[in-house]
Amino acid sequence: GMGLSEKILQDLVAALKAKDELRLSTLRMVKSAIQYRSVEAMHALADAEVQKVLGTLIKQRLDSAEQFAAGGRPELADKERREIVIIEEYLPKALSQSEVEATVQAAIAESGAASPADMGKAMKAAMARFQAAQQRVDGKLVSETVKRLLSGGK
Repeated sequence: GMGLSEKILQDLVAALKAKDELRLSTLRMVKSAIQYRSVEAMHALADAEVQKVLGTLIKQRLDSAEQFAAGGRPELADKERREIVIIEEYLPKALSQSEVEATVQAAIAESGAASPADMGKAMKAAMARFQAAQQRVDGKLVSETVKRLLSGGK
């Protein structure tokens, strides 16, 4: 199938034809970030690497949106948030709390982790499962869930 980079390029061309200003400027920015990272890495980026770049771009925009909102510039904060929505279209959907929990429970069972002392072992097993399934998760949520389940919390 088509790689993520190709899809982004294709959508950029479509946005250009549709005269969709926000999507066009957002995808141009995404494209340069991917190219920059690709030059740094000295190879074309695999989808997983492109997703990492997209995650970083989203984080930057969340930070900017917060700063703009705090600085009394709601229209600029809003623009950052609309860019995030566009960038997120290229990422797998983030998992729900219960989906994260189910995977963590399976990972704990599989790794033989039995107490909070086995936190590292369980975390490693859980993250490996999410990566294998190409699922996007919040690392903090995973570690909190691991900690809670290993401490006997439900």
